[in-house]
Amino acid sequence: MSYPIETYGLSKKFGSLTALDNVAIRVERGELYGLIGPDGAGKSTLYKILATLLSQDAGRAVLAGLDTMTDFKEIRRRIGYMPQRFSLYQDLTVRENLEFFASLFGVSSEANFDLVAPIYNQLSRFPDRRAGALSGGMKQKLALSCALIHRPEILLLDEPTTGVDAVSRSEFWDMLHGLREKGITIMVSTSYMEEAARCDRISMIDKGKILDTDTPKNLVKKVGDNLYNAVAKDMFRLLTSLRKMPEVEDCYTFGATLHVVGRNDFDPRQTAERLIEEGIYDAKIYPAQGDIEDLFIKLTRNGEE
Repeated sequence: MSYPIETYGLSKKFGSLTALDNVAIRVERGELYGLIGPDGAGKSTLYKILATLLSQDAGRAVLAGLDTMTDFKEIRRRIGYMPQRFSLYQDLTVRENLEFFASLFGVSSEANFDLVAPIYNQLSRFPDRRAGALSGGMKQKLALSCALIHRPEILLLDEPTTGVDAVSRSEFWDMLHGLREKGITIMVSTSYMEEAARCDRISMIDKGKILDTDTPKNLVKKVGDNLYNAVAKDMFRLLTSLRKMPEVEDCYTFGATLHVVGRNDFDPRQTAERLIEEGIYDAKIYPAQGDIEDLFIKLTRNGEE
């Protein structure tokens, strides 16, 4: 079976820093595939290799059946690439940027306008505004329009929602689902864990290594049942006390609460009683619903042991 995006043992170093370590992924046709990890995890390095802008030290990357090392010219015609930083021409207008990128691929902006119309129409109120004067959300939409104007088979999006407000981020993901419905294979990276749930499948990456790959639903199941919320007036004291208890496997801040990972002998009532003995009288411990971020923390902590 041929996959639109495949990598085998992909590795890359920058001096003594290992950016990618034996990375193997397979993205299925028409899939919205997420690459999830913190800053410095290796996401952008992987994207640059897939977009044929950087060569690997070892391994192989194949897009649309073409090798990134030998078939880079043909790959560039078949993919749309949106890098992490806004890369359009700031001094060109909205319309000029779209027409310029269409000309690079030997097409007219009108020929494939049906594909970008739902996105570009949101920019139609100011076609003559310079790209540098657009808001973050509008820059994002323009960059996506330019990446799509030649109707690519594969869309590579490297942290496209970084620095964009929550409403624009949500709109952007709605657009991605619309593009997937048109049969475009999409690989999108993000450091926002809550965006992961909107992907068909996810690969978690940290320090250049793939930690796990599965659907969001299956990944959440791997968090386990022994997860609890803990709150008290003095949250720092609660955190330090819980971390010292032998029945607590891990404890970390999670929004306005703490998440407590209990061992097999963990009992929230007994733990609350022990906290009273330590002078924490208002602690509340109750079951928590785990998510992708909890699993990511679990996997990275296990890797450090």
